[in-house]
Parts: sequence; C-alpha cells; structure tokens
Amino acid sequence: MFINGEWIDAKHGETRDIINPFNQDVIANVAEGTKEDVIEAIQVARQTFDEGDWRKSTGLERGKLVVRIAELIERDKEELAELETLDTGKTLTESLQDMEDIAEVFRFYGGLADKDGGEIIESPIPNSNSKVVHEPVGVCGQITPWNYPLLQASWKLAPAIATGNTLIIKPSAITPLTTIKVTELIEEAGVPAGVVNLVLGSGSKLGQELAENYDVDLVSFTGGMEAGRKVMTAATGNFKKVSLELGGKNPNVVFSDADFDTAVDQALNAVFFHAGQVCSAGARLIVEDSIHDTFVEELIRRTKNIKLGNGFHSSTQSGPLISQEHLDNVVNYVQIGKDEGAHLAIGGARPQGEEVKDGFFFEPTIFTNCDSSMRIVQEETFGPILTVEKFHSEPEAIQLANDSVYGLAGAVWSEDISKAERVSNQLRMGTVWINDFHTYFAQAPWGGYKASGIGRELGKQGIEEYTEVKHIYRNTKPEPLGWFG
Repeated sequence: MFINGEWIDAKHGETRDIINPFNQDVIANVAEGTKEDVIEAIQVARQTFDEGDWRKSTGLERGKLVVRIAELIERDKEELAELETLDTGKTLTESLQDMEDIAEVFRFYGGLADKDGGEIIESPIPNSNSKVVHEPVGVCGQITPWNYPLLQASWKLAPAIATGNTLIIKPSAITPLTTIKVTELIEEAGVPAGVVNLVLGSGSKLGQELAENYDVDLVSFTGGMEAGRKVMTAATGNFKKVSLELGGKNPNVVFSDADFDTAVDQALNAVFFHAGQVCSAGARLIVEDSIHDTFVEELIRRTKNIKLGNGFHSSTQSGPLISQEHLDNVVNYVQIGKDEGAHLAIGGARPQGEEVKDGFFFEPTIFTNCDSSMRIVQEETFGPILTVEKFHSEPEAIQLANDSVYGLAGAVWSEDISKAERVSNQLRMGTVWINDFHTYFAQAPWGGYKASGIGRELGKQGIEEYTEVKHIYRNTKPEPLGWFG
C-alpha cells in the first residue's frame, strides 16, 4: 500500500493472492489492509489537506502534474495493458485501448485545472462586489470496481488531483495491480506525499470506513446497487458528498428501419464485450416485431462464432468472467430465466475446450420470449446474457425501455433521425446513443438516472464533483449601522 509517500505492508501483515481468471494462476501477492490501515491513510490525507502546502498550489501547477501522469501512462501503456489483461481476463486489444482512454482522461483534467478563475456576479447592494469560487472538497475516499480497474480509477483520480484535493483510493480487492502501478507513476510525476494514498483490501472493511469516517469529505463509489446503498447510508454520519455509479440494465432499441447488419453487429458488441461485465452493457435488446425473427436468427448465427479464450491471443474475442463467485451468479441467472419461461435460444452453459477448461468462462447466451416482468430482464446479470423483447409501436418501445429501476444508458437504432431523436429525448438515462453503442470520451459526462446512481463523472461535471461552491461578498465602503446607540 502507499500511504504518506511510502510503500508499506498491512499493519497486521496479511496478504491476498491475485488470481488470473483465465487459468486461476496466482499472478501476484499484495497487502490486505484492515480498518487500522485505512484510518491511518485518512489521517494522513486530512493532515496533508489541512496543514500542508498542497492547498496553496495553483491550478497551473496541479495541471502540469496531471498531464505528466498522462505522459507516464502513455510511456508504460504496454506494461499497464498486460497487467490489466492478467488481472481481469479481458483481451489485450481492449486493455491497450483502455490505456489510451485513461491517458486522455488525465490529459483532459490536466487541461481544465487552471481554467476556473471564479465568477464575478453583479451585486444588487451598493458599494459591494461579489464573486463565486470553486474550492476543493477536501479529503476524498474513492472506491473502484473490478471490471475496469484503472479506467474507473482515472475518472476519480484525475479530477480530484486537478482540483487540489487529497485522497484515499481503494481498488477492488481482486483487481488491484494497475492501480498499484499507476500510483507508482503518480509518485514519479512528483505529486507530493500524502496527496494520493492507496489502500488495499476488502470493501466491507476498508470501503465501509471510507464511507463512515468523519474526516472524509466526499466518497465516490462505482459498483453494485446494494453496495452503493450501504455506502450512501454510511455517508450520512457527517453528510459528506456522495458520488455513486451503480450500473444499469441498458435497453438497446432497434426499429425496423435500422441498418440491419450494423445493428446486429453492435447488438452483439453491446452485450458480449468484456463478457458482458460492463455497467453500460446492452443486455436488453428490444426489437420491432416486424424484424424480430430475422434479427434474432442472425444474432444466433453470429453468436456461434464468438471465440472465447486467452486475452493475450489475437484471435480471442471475449475472455472469462472475473471469478468463480461471479460465474456461479451468472449460472444462477440462466436458471432463473428458464424458470420464468424465457426461451434459451443459445448458450447457457460452461464452454468446452482445452483452452477454456481452467478459467471462469461462460458461453454467450441469448434468451427470447422475454418480457419486462422477468427478473432476467430487470436485474443486472453482469455477464454474457442477452434478453430479447418485442415491440409494435414507438410509444411501446419507449415504455419498455424506461421500464427499469436503472437509468444509466441506452441506444436507439433507426435511419429516421427525427424518430431516433424523438425517442432518445424520452428515455430516462444518463447517456443515449443513436445508431451506436458503448462510445464515450473524457469531454462528455457519464452517470445515470434512478438507481444507476448520483452525480456525474467525466466532462466538466466530473471536475465539479470534487469542488465546493463558495460565495465571497465584500463591502467596499463599510459604515456603522447605528442600530445599538
């Protein structure tokens, strides 16, 4: 772990083996912290923020540091990508693209760091002036997930550093390797000791303390809905700021006038990319009835050809699930779908073959004859499971797409742009794609409606999450009131 500029073991000396989900090999052994470790990190971050010189740094100085981190990530992107593929099982191609995106996130926020000089507002009171400034929140607790370990960390680290906060980051206990590596790069870039602190261990111990501790001013969490509820409840003690990204069950709506081949290709990518372990996965396919049968037929044909395997092999299109526990959960959802009356059109089992026998693999799976009352349609399976529903009219498509407790993302496919715009305007989601899926970039905000979370990451909104708004009023000609003699 990295606390106050020093690499240290856990206080109790405990460690954890990190497992490669492709073959269950032990690829690393890391510190396993406890409550005492995270309390120390919080105290360091608190003291650094309250008493150190970091708060006095300028936006220009901080921006240069954040851009330097981007440069170091680009320099070491191949090593980082290899670590990410070892840790998560995703393809190396995807991991390399992640590193490009991560560097861009740091570069974007480095560029924003010195762009907010405050706002002068016109005071209605004579002989006065007034301004609004944005100041750092203070000590930030950051809890990141296992599916995109470094990408999600970058969305939190870059704006927090750029705005002058101190922080404690806790990656998922099972995928910490790239966060450890990027912390080394943050140290190399010259970020002062105590500003960025890294703790490793379970969410139930370390994450709970970050959410509860009164010396933490903000907690940012990306993960599941139930864990997010616990974080939000724990944060009420000192009414700290809360930012939550809690996943989704994202509808992919295909009208009959869509570009058929492209929509099929993107529907497969939407749900089976990274074995479906994506918060914005298009796991709910909602197809106009007139093309439903031919669309599903083509989906099934192409699904048969998806190559599962080692993420380091160029022929691999999809890797394993992250763990045995998660594999068991996906298997359970397949049984739930069958019990609810959905038709298993393809998949639904462990794959056969020498290359995949030791990993946590699961076949790409498609259920048809689904409706929005089913758990398999409503709940986030976070695996390679696609449910297919039909609609007949535009209002019905909108109603089905919005029939969810979630509201992270969705897509609309149609060559009629007026219709696509009309539908997208009525979808209650933080991101809506028209004739595309999964596209995102640092300049645009990311987050959800309803149970998909609170707040936004990326974009200008992502940096605002890490600031407090202060109004400063100055009386330019103070005079006694004379009220009390």
